[in-house]
Amino acid sequence: MESIEEYFDILFQGQEPKTLYEPILYTLMQPGKRLRPRLIHLAAGMFDGDKENADLVASAYEMLHNFTLIHDDIMDKADIRRGHPTVHKKWNTNVAILSGDALVVTALLQIHKLTCNPETVLAVAKLFAQVSMETCKGQQYDLDFESAETVTIEQYLKMIQMKTATMFAGCLKSGGLVAHADEESLQALYDLGIHLGIAFQLADDLLDVYADSKVFGKAVGSDIKDNKKTFIYLKAEELANKEQACRLHTLFSTPNLDEKTKFQEVKAIFDAVNAKQATEEKISYYIDKCFEDIEHIHVDEIKKTEVKTLIQQLKNRSK
Repeated sequence: MESIEEYFDILFQGQEPKTLYEPILYTLMQPGKRLRPRLIHLAAGMFDGDKENADLVASAYEMLHNFTLIHDDIMDKADIRRGHPTVHKKWNTNVAILSGDALVVTALLQIHKLTCNPETVLAVAKLFAQVSMETCKGQQYDLDFESAETVTIEQYLKMIQMKTATMFAGCLKSGGLVAHADEESLQALYDLGIHLGIAFQLADDLLDVYADSKVFGKAVGSDIKDNKKTFIYLKAEELANKEQACRLHTLFSTPNLDEKTKFQEVKAIFDAVNAKQATEEKISYYIDKCFEDIEHIHVDEIKKTEVKTLIQQLKNRSK
């Protein structure tokens, strides 16, 4: 296979109707981390798996990921993604919904192109479906939490496990599946994906408050604007005194507040109760779990080097 961008261009360029496929290419060709394809190739590479099969699964998960972004942006009313107008903003909501739907169906078709044995193809397809369903469940919980009176930290961690971490886990395990990894290693790859995905999302929560928006690629403060009860908010609530907690609740329940003023007030409370440090400590906890998981992957230590490097990069990321 060519690079993933070249493959997407071949797959979608010139397809009709243009109004369906142009938004798909617009989304897929934007500069992104390509993290999910990278996880698949890392896992497959550790077991010397076939690159062409890894490429196909990587393209499927990258399409699935971008499908979720298109639809998430509609639900979140987001205007910017990766520094560019979102699909529903550039075209309209109807086009974004249909393009997202077409994207996820095309993703599934990539798995049916695998040249593995039928049992492996079935296992990869079943896992892909399970990941897709868990992601939808997680998104619904995320929406529910916006209007919920109370959300616990445990509930939030479960939600991000479904919405974000399960896809990381699916990518790593799928890479292992197409490379015919042993069962214990497959479980370790899945567990690694869960712990890495949770750490990744907690870092995302942190970046939404503290990142440089030009580097981050989307507007900073969107979670606060949308009253999302993220880990840093919930931790701040837990650490706050009565007055601070009351003010947080007021800021997250009063409509039509000035966005800039609201962001500054919420951030000031986060700073006052050391919620940033508490979130960083939780990220470190899950990163440590990742390194424990790696010990149960049955390959030579040298083959684990690249995935260990990636984990450190994600821990220290700025976007």
